[in-house]
Amino acid sequence: MKQSDSLLRQVNEPADLRKLERSQLPMLADQLRAFILDSVSRTGGHLSSNLGTVELAVALHYVFNTPRDRLIWDVGHQSYPHKILTGRREAMGSLRQHGGLSGFPRRVESEYDTFGTAHSSTSISAALGMAVASRNKGENAGPARRRHVAIIGDGAMTAGMAFEAMNNAGVTPDIDLLVILNDNDMSISPPVGALNKYLARVLSGRQVSMARDMARQVLAKVPPVYELARRLEEHAKGMVVPATMFEEFGFNYFGPIDGHDLDALLPTLQNLREMHGPVFLHVITRKGQGYKLAEVDPVLYHGPGKFNPEEGIQKSASGKPTYTQIFGDWICDMAAIDERLVGVTPAMREGSGLVEFEKRFPKRYFDVGIAEQHAVTFAAGMACEGVKPVVAIYSTFLQRGYDQLIHDVALQNLPVMFALDRAGLVGADGATHAGAYDLAYLRCIPNMVVLAPSDEDECRQSLYTAYMHDGPSAVRYPRGSGIGKAVSKDLVRLPFGKGEVRRTGQRIAILAFGSMLHPALAAGDALDATVANMLWVKPVDADLIEALARNHDAFVTIEEHAVMGGAGSACLEAMAARGIARPVLQLGLRDHFIDHGDPSLLLRLEGLDAAGIEKSIRERFGDLLGGDASPRLVASR
Repeated sequence: MKQSDSLLRQVNEPADLRKLERSQLPMLADQLRAFILDSVSRTGGHLSSNLGTVELAVALHYVFNTPRDRLIWDVGHQSYPHKILTGRREAMGSLRQHGGLSGFPRRVESEYDTFGTAHSSTSISAALGMAVASRNKGENAGPARRRHVAIIGDGAMTAGMAFEAMNNAGVTPDIDLLVILNDNDMSISPPVGALNKYLARVLSGRQVSMARDMARQVLAKVPPVYELARRLEEHAKGMVVPATMFEEFGFNYFGPIDGHDLDALLPTLQNLREMHGPVFLHVITRKGQGYKLAEVDPVLYHGPGKFNPEEGIQKSASGKPTYTQIFGDWICDMAAIDERLVGVTPAMREGSGLVEFEKRFPKRYFDVGIAEQHAVTFAAGMACEGVKPVVAIYSTFLQRGYDQLIHDVALQNLPVMFALDRAGLVGADGATHAGAYDLAYLRCIPNMVVLAPSDEDECRQSLYTAYMHDGPSAVRYPRGSGIGKAVSKDLVRLPFGKGEVRRTGQRIAILAFGSMLHPALAAGDALDATVANMLWVKPVDADLIEALARNHDAFVTIEEHAVMGGAGSACLEAMAARGIARPVLQLGLRDHFIDHGDPSLLLRLEGLDAAGIEKSIRERFGDLLGGDASPRLVASR
């Protein structure tokens, strides 16, 4: 045991933490922060946000009786300190690896993870639901009283769902709910000093709370006087803290306080723990706290891969461009050609490849915050006025704006284009971020067209083709790099709804969509099967399927997407509509949620590498192949 982390090693669960002297907690926080930096540098993962919540996690588990008291970490990419303090310190070396710890809270992983999170702005709703359930079960009074704490970041507060939950909480009686706003946006954080610390401690104290409640009861009998007193209280607090909005929602507001100062956090949380009703605590923290490189550039250190903490993140030699970079280059080129183009993103500028676009076209760039529903309808409104919006969004996040996609875009047949990044499996982020459902939820919508390009150049041309379409459109592309296909600077409009045969073989026709084309071609070589690059998911190329049916005995559809309702289902529907009777094997993601891990490993486990595809086809259609039935391709390890 290293002397430097001996205190941290004494804490195997929060009960151990609560045995420590309060004076020991700053040292524990320092050791915890050092452990996180060392651990994440070895595995990769979210860093800046976790360095910023060290003291907050320590204070919460010290003050509250977890797991009986419920802590819900919004988004959850700031929950590493929480994981380490709740018995998972030794497992951090497996973080985000197959079979290892998730990068987000998961109920199946620990009793301390009381609610699974990863998409933002859900914590207040979940905590309110738990608080109401506790109330109804009689758990909101007496020594067994249960508290409920939602820890939400400032970015997550831009989502309407957070305000919907607060609106509901403010009129829900007899609940114990504490919402902690982890405000870590340095550009909006005011100076935090002794005055704010003093006000938070005093305002959260029992005597002040009792006096305020008593005054309200007395003055309520004289409505004009009560209203005057209420307004005076609001204005007085508003001069020193931004309380008015949260008070109007029915919350008692306290703060802001320094989220790295345990002498401020601990007494404030202890006071708030004894209060009833909806309470709101505003905490100021700093992303990357304690690691200077992350403090200077918290975006770069938001989700790094492995790196040396002494050297920091080093720029790697440029290799194959990612699909995100292909999109970023295309939208800049397209914007230079068409001044109607605007780019819209829900708080994913870097992730969606819009950094250069913002620099070159700042008046045509719109980051609407974590507000996917608004992003879609905002784009629809612009499209009504002749503007051509491109909504850059992850596949998993467009799910959050589905009603708006149907009602506000597709129903009105507006030319809004959706660039769907992270389609298919996403690796370390796991099931919460997998883009496994977009084909199913998009292709059932009237007026929508959907493309799934198979390589980098086809991605660029698909983006152009979708943009030129006079109606709603979507292009889905995977995370990371492609096959290394050279990308033409030209813009070519692809034939509408048409795929193409890439390999001519016998008896079996493989219909491949998107990223699955290249493993399908390898399997086709081993099986002497025909392979078609379908490209269009909607409209699917029924003419090509009918032509292949004339000289093939069976079909195989392959997609990096859920089998149910996906591209393979589109092929079956087309065959049924034309009376084509052929056996079909549908390959794709099985009917389960796929955990985090290396993408190539996950695809192999799903049978979607070349060897897996060959194996599945031989098992189903071995009688059509003839000759040696043994597989020619060997699965990679």
